Amino acid sequence: MGVRAPINLASEPFRKDRALTAASYVLAGVLAVLLAFLSSLVMTQRNQAAGDRTEVARLETELRKIQQEQAAVNATLRKPENAVVFERNVLLNNLIERKSISWTRIFADLEKVMPGNVRLIAVRLPQINNQNRVLLDMTVGASEQGPVLDLLKRLESSPVFGATTVHTFQPPSQNEPLYRYRVSVSYAQKL
Repeated sequence: MGVRAPINLASEPFRKDRALTAASYVLAGVLAVLLAFLSSLVMTQRNQAAGDRTEVARLETELRKIQQEQAAVNATLRKPENAVVFERNVLLNNLIERKSISWTRIFADLEKVMPGNVRLIAVRLPQINNQNRVLLDMTVGASEQGPVLDLLKRLESSPVFGATTVHTFQPPSQNEPLYRYRVSVSYAQKL
């Protein structure tokens, strides 16, 4: 009989958009939740930054107050009538620091690293630097150079001693049969 032709009487043709529409609504919901989360995160960061700025301002105010107090103390110490007392206190503090260095302990620690064929000729008064580290200045001697070099290696590898510096070297002479080295080494004795 005849050929059948599809006829659609609706004003718009039928489309299968329901799955796409549902996915769009779900995506919009996820994006809305993400927007809310990011907004709350931004607000939290903003509040935290405001708190940090307040804390920094408080600490800066406290620092200025301490600096003013320090300036007042320094001005008092610089007065001529206080200079003598200040110098005396510095001298006494230096004496107390030097007195706190144990010579017995220095020699015991040196004995642990000193090779048997190296002589300790002289040890000068230890110096104390700004970090409260002790610096030993000593003169050592040996009949050969090798044992002194061994001593330097032992000092640098010791946990008690540190970096060494050789200041002077004197070869043997008619009056002095030893190789003499003037060495300074950091020493980790606690004050």
